[in-house]
Amino acid sequence: MGLLVSGGAEHGDSRAEAGEVPLVLGRTSEGKVFAMRDSCPHRGIPLSYGRLDGKVVECCYHGWRFDACSGQCVEIPSLSSQDKLKVERIFAGHYPCEERDGYVWVYMSSGGRKAADNAPGTRSPEKIPAAPALTVFSDKYKITHLSCELPSHIDHGIIGLMDPAHGPFVHQSWFWRKRASIHEKAKQFEPIPNGFRMSPHSPSTNSAPYQLLKKITGEPVTTTIDFVLPNIRTEIDRSGKMWFSSRATVTPVRRDLCRIDFVAAWNLFFLPVSIFRMFGKVFLRQDQETMIRQAEGLKHNPRLMLIDDADRPAKWYFALKANLIESRRTGAPMVHPMDGPVTLRWRS
Repeated sequence: MGLLVSGGAEHGDSRAEAGEVPLVLGRTSEGKVFAMRDSCPHRGIPLSYGRLDGKVVECCYHGWRFDACSGQCVEIPSLSSQDKLKVERIFAGHYPCEERDGYVWVYMSSGGRKAADNAPGTRSPEKIPAAPALTVFSDKYKITHLSCELPSHIDHGIIGLMDPAHGPFVHQSWFWRKRASIHEKAKQFEPIPNGFRMSPHSPSTNSAPYQLLKKITGEPVTTTIDFVLPNIRTEIDRSGKMWFSSRATVTPVRRDLCRIDFVAAWNLFFLPVSIFRMFGKVFLRQDQETMIRQAEGLKHNPRLMLIDDADRPAKWYFALKANLIESRRTGAPMVHPMDGPVTLRWRS
């Protein structure tokens, strides 16, 4: 599973956590990003307390040195000429990673490759997919990143991400929607590999930004929204030559903590990055406050329910997740929970 774990990597190192796995991220002197398990295989001290010397991470405890891009041990200073320990057979856990759109994506499914996995001539047992790229439609555009932590299990974070009915209540504001603007909607959804799509449609008439875009361009606005396992929601809005593209991911940090990372790009001449960030922070904070309140109630393990049609995307998510796990267990093709296009209706 590829997970987004950091908003960039500078020279030196930085700490992160994904799926309760501690990570140390960094960039070598040649500019290559790396991701290692933040634990020395000798005595367990976090490698992030050590130092990065070009392409080698050195542990602060006993000075063990590891190649940053493979995790292979290259030196143990305490060894004498009489020692027969084969240093090159020792590996710190490390993970394939890729930098894209200002983020570092780490491939976590192998659990951190160890000595046996890194022996000469061996390969990773799985084909590692490329990190997803944000879709853009011109060479020149603005781009920005936002993030916030949610005190909840990743499932609650994800179904909140795709929930179509909370907008008028959670995101009430003059620049977005008002509670009084609730009306019935009908949207078509279609299956896509490992996910589903809200088919291209005219966005809600009670969302001011879309109406402003339509007024400026004088052309219709179309919106397409995708959700793809394990954790990615993308939205593309287009009106004439104007476009706005965004991606939100929900990354598990611990069982009770996840993080939303949001990146957006656009060529809207009238929208400065500073203005968008101001509104975007308000939007994310509203989601965060709601999840904090929900976490208070979930401490008591209440029975929960999902209804049709507003919660159908959440049902698809849980079915997709279960079917993918079963497919990997049995080797059989994954069964998609959607038979074909379907129209959902709700009020928001």
